[in-house]
Amino acid sequence: MTSVAEKQTILVTGADLAPQAVAMLKDFEIVYAGKAPDTAALVALCAEHQPVGIIVRYGKIPAEVMDASRRLRVISKHGTGVDTIDGKAAAERGIAVKAAVGANAPAVAEHTWALIMACAKSVVQLNARMHDGHWDKATHKSIELKGRTLGLVGFGAIGQRVADVAVTLGMNVLAYDPFARKEYPNVTLCDLDTLYAQSDVVSLHCPLTEDNKQMINRDSIAKMRAGAILVNTARGGLVDEAAVIEAVKSGRLHSAGLDSFASEPLIGSHHFSDVDNIVLSPHIGGVTGDAYIGMGTGAAANILAVLAEVPAGA
Repeated sequence: MTSVAEKQTILVTGADLAPQAVAMLKDFEIVYAGKAPDTAALVALCAEHQPVGIIVRYGKIPAEVMDASRRLRVISKHGTGVDTIDGKAAAERGIAVKAAVGANAPAVAEHTWALIMACAKSVVQLNARMHDGHWDKATHKSIELKGRTLGLVGFGAIGQRVADVAVTLGMNVLAYDPFARKEYPNVTLCDLDTLYAQSDVVSLHCPLTEDNKQMINRDSIAKMRAGAILVNTARGGLVDEAAVIEAVKSGRLHSAGLDSFASEPLIGSHHFSDVDNIVLSPHIGGVTGDAYIGMGTGAAANILAVLAEVPAGA
């Protein structure tokens, strides 16, 4: 017999959590699933520990993971994209799904600009040439962004920050977002075809849904300006990667900057390996020290809020 009430468990699908988030969850037992948990491992951990909440860092949360814990009441994303969580299955089981909305917006917006600049100014290619002993000043011309048009697909917290920088640089800004609720200074809301046709840079900032899978494909690329730049710091499933590779190799697209991919992790030899004008980063747009804290505390706050609303046994 124990005199201390058993702590409820929170499962984290990762190897760590910001200390500030851990402190918020001090009344819970925290179980970590490790750096790359698969479905079988998560099912086993849920069956063993019966968590009331899951904080999702890595991996997917399908129905079988949910069903492994009869106590589960909330799944909280360590970030903003909830496409790795089976939302329909969660709703059917009365399990809340929450996201740390806006927690990593500054970090992702900054990384978006890192990729735009890398593409427009050929930073990666020129760096490699310099290290190989070349001096291309007489032959290379970069793209000047002043006066050009940036098209934002999705205009939430990240897109708005990206727009602010574009306006400062003297760019025209178009945005497509069917959920935009108000006008935004110096930004023109438009339909998607207009955005494709008029933008020199197309940057994706929307969630992945069943309706927009591979929205960037051969047909949509054909609607874009010749020599446009494509940047994706949202979800890899938004892009038909073969179509983008084809367009960059042919010159239809000047270049692309990609931070997320249809299948992750992207390691070893892969289909982007021999394409010089595609700048890649390993889905780290939102990975900064500040964002790590913000996403962790946001995810923890969502857990606590839901559990406060839905007491144990309810």
